[in-house]
Amino acid sequence: MTAEAIEAGPLAGGSAAGARGPLRIAFLTYKGNPFCGGQGVYARHLSRELARLGHSVEVIGAQPFPVLDEGVPLTELPSLDLYRSPDPFRTPGRDEYRDWIDAVEVGTMWTGGFPEPLTFSLRARRHLLARRGEFDVIHDNQTLGYGLLGDLGAPLVTTVHHPITVDRRLDLAAADGWRRRASVRRWYGFTRMQRRVARRLPSVLTVSGSSQQEIIEDLGVREDRIHVVHIGADTELWAPDPAVAEVPGRIVTTSSADVPLKGLIHLVEALAKLRIEHPAAHLVVVGRRAEDGPVAQAIERYGLDGAVRFVKGISDQELVDLVRGAQIACVPSLYEGFSLPAAEAMATGTPLVATTGGAIPEVTGADGETCLAVPPGDAGALAGALSRLLADPVLRTRLGVAGRERVLARFTWKQAAIGTAERYREAIAARRSGTPSVPA
Repeated sequence: MTAEAIEAGPLAGGSAAGARGPLRIAFLTYKGNPFCGGQGVYARHLSRELARLGHSVEVIGAQPFPVLDEGVPLTELPSLDLYRSPDPFRTPGRDEYRDWIDAVEVGTMWTGGFPEPLTFSLRARRHLLARRGEFDVIHDNQTLGYGLLGDLGAPLVTTVHHPITVDRRLDLAAADGWRRRASVRRWYGFTRMQRRVARRLPSVLTVSGSSQQEIIEDLGVREDRIHVVHIGADTELWAPDPAVAEVPGRIVTTSSADVPLKGLIHLVEALAKLRIEHPAAHLVVVGRRAEDGPVAQAIERYGLDGAVRFVKGISDQELVDLVRGAQIACVPSLYEGFSLPAAEAMATGTPLVATTGGAIPEVTGADGETCLAVPPGDAGALAGALSRLLADPVLRTRLGVAGRERVLARFTWKQAAIGTAERYREAIAARRSGTPSVPA
């Protein structure tokens, strides 16, 4: 197809790219687990709300494939799924190799790196070029791979939830010994690619002012190319239900991985302190239990085997009821680019204890008004805030009501979809006007 034909297609004059008409959106997500990890949750809920606004959204994703709502089709663009359970870091059979991209994926894994952002971007490029003219806009969900540079047949908008360089710094700080530090550096080797790609992208969305500043500082993206569009909670699902009984002493948190960033080890230590005054206090962690590692060792060290329970693979309704039944929800993270678990817990009316790491205060609001806030990494402060809430039912009720009101006013997926669609239209208009897609 010629350049003239492309310009005469979806980007010129058609209703799909009209000033207010529906858009045809290709939504790329290289990992899409909808039950843990922000990228999968973002893909599911934003695509649903864009579709409800009348847009045509097609999600193009790799394993773990996203679970999408009715009206949003999924196109599978499979990887070799090298990190699947129960055999992560597996070596594929000879008959599984399809092309040179598969070889790159395996070779990178064998040498200690994480290949998926690069290899998904290369597969996505090939797929999109074969379908040139079918989409008005392409939305990348933090792949930031080399394959997304250059002309893809439609303008590109990219979401960066937060720079993965933040995770890299925290993992390096927690690494014990030079071998472990070398392993961490190799695993995060893809962040060099993401930094180079991000600097060349025409339109970057992010979810908070804190993440915007991190993107400027860590990735070198110009401030005028970054737009904040807050995300939020599904406030119809995440809502109070008086019929769900409160479980005395229950504290709930979400931790998708045993990594320093999530601060779970500090919450485990806080629980050990808390149980001296509140012996019924116990923790439910939404996420996979690591059989070894810092958190497992801390649980054993403090004798908390019977007081910490991990749950995974539960339905949306079971998860919501789990949070509704808790006396306290907790976000102990050292850093978050937004914190969906905070917004979702607040939407149920469950009182929240959260750190002030990264963008968390942008979501949770002021200490003592909509949550109790503590410094990140401070187990003593966490224990004190949890103890205060467990001992004060009036405070729990007040914070729970105020927290839900804050989410309803500021953080819903419908609001996120409206804001995102406006950025799509700006990207389309810039392409039609001939504005350079990559600043000099």
